[in-house]
Amino acid sequence: MVDDPAVEHQPSPSPTTKPCRNTSTSGGVGVVIGTIVFLALLVRTEWIHLDADYYSFLAGTGGGSVSRRGCHFRARSSTAHLIPIPFSCDSNDTSGPALCRRGASLAPEPSSSSSSQKHYSPGVPPPWCPDYFRHIHTDLEPWRTTGITRDAVERAHRHAELRLVVVSGRAYVEKYRQSYQTRDVFTEWGILQLLARYPGRVPDVDMMFATGDVIRVRAADYRDDPSAAPPLFRYCKDVEKEVAILWPDWSFWGWSEVNIRPWAALIEEVGRENARLPWRDREPYAFWKGNPGVSEARRDLFRCNNDSAAGKDWNTRLFKQGLGRRRPERVQGLQLGQAVPVQVQDLRGGAGVVGTSSRGGSSPGNTTGPSTLANKCRAIKLAVDWGNAHPDEARRMGQEGSGFAREEMDMELVYEYMLHVLTQYAALLRYKPTVPEKAVELCPESMACPRSGRERDFMMESREKYVATCEPCTLPPPFTADEVLDMAVRDDGVRSKLLHIMDGD
Repeated sequence: MVDDPAVEHQPSPSPTTKPCRNTSTSGGVGVVIGTIVFLALLVRTEWIHLDADYYSFLAGTGGGSVSRRGCHFRARSSTAHLIPIPFSCDSNDTSGPALCRRGASLAPEPSSSSSSQKHYSPGVPPPWCPDYFRHIHTDLEPWRTTGITRDAVERAHRHAELRLVVVSGRAYVEKYRQSYQTRDVFTEWGILQLLARYPGRVPDVDMMFATGDVIRVRAADYRDDPSAAPPLFRYCKDVEKEVAILWPDWSFWGWSEVNIRPWAALIEEVGRENARLPWRDREPYAFWKGNPGVSEARRDLFRCNNDSAAGKDWNTRLFKQGLGRRRPERVQGLQLGQAVPVQVQDLRGGAGVVGTSSRGGSSPGNTTGPSTLANKCRAIKLAVDWGNAHPDEARRMGQEGSGFAREEMDMELVYEYMLHVLTQYAALLRYKPTVPEKAVELCPESMACPRSGRERDFMMESREKYVATCEPCTLPPPFTADEVLDMAVRDDGVRSKLLHIMDGD
């Protein structure tokens, strides 16, 4: 796992740190300070497999993974009519406005749902989206009844680094303050790829983005009237403490500062690394690499590092951020706040990181346990010892996590998630978005052509080449009150079992 190389210096209403999408009622997904393998290794409890189980009777296919393969097969078939997305850089003209004007004249015509729908049999709707898409409804629930006014959006100004507006299929941005590294740049690039992939399908929207890690809009401040909270898009969310709308984080399109490639290329690279070294031949330790200066929880984690002088080995190998050699550790990953901003956990709510080494993933929703600052070292060692004593079960977990990343977190689904979020958000707007006076237009050419080095390389690598060839998946319904209660009870039960095991160790 790779993390921030430097402490983030951004304004925050509070020094409180938090994990991404930390909750006991969000589909069973909860990121707490602890080991990535602890929960499932010890009790083998399935937290969220609603994709395969809950929706199998609806889709008749057993979940999101089938829908992904179907769409991929259509896109790659010889009968699919692929519409290329034009892109070119003129060395004689690298000014943003001119590039955007030229790009607009070459853009493909907007696609209609009827033309895309031809890839499905008559009367057959697109397959259901993976279950984590249901959190879209949860994120937008505060404004479900009242809607979102221009005033509400503009009240998010003080929390946001940028305002991004889409009007008639074209994107405009107004920057308020500097974002950390290139988070804003690749977020903007991702939205441009969405617009190119779905011409004419992205509604007019007016969005405020917070690109930092810390909580901005506190739920406690709006407990009496949640609809009064300003709508703010963020990469991470603690649903018990804040009001925010989750958005895929920037690194899906590449993280140039730490040389993390765009997601599609990275997941293939992880697969090759997994195949290169068998599970049983990997080093049997919990591995974490990141920036300990971000939070007290991370600094305290280093107490659990190997201490040969004191005769203590907690079976962890912890490293401060650096771009050194990749190590074949068997048990990957400790997740702890402020945020863990590597691609997978943000979009689906924080349930596992696909890292750049080790086994490439964690089983969704099955991999975190109730560790505190006081007992984290013992909890980590207990989990690693268990995993090393049960290598087949541990390897199965890794395979399930990697399978989730490949099948339910591919870039096609990332774009479909974005489209569904914006469609639902736009339906709540009580005004027609307009271009802010100080905003500038964005287009792929204006962003990529003037750039060089790794930033441009990653943009080219993550650039969408063709218009989408099939309809987006069907958005599942919101969680019911009974489901939320059941998930909370189940999560509490699992944590109680784990605490009992730890107390008896």
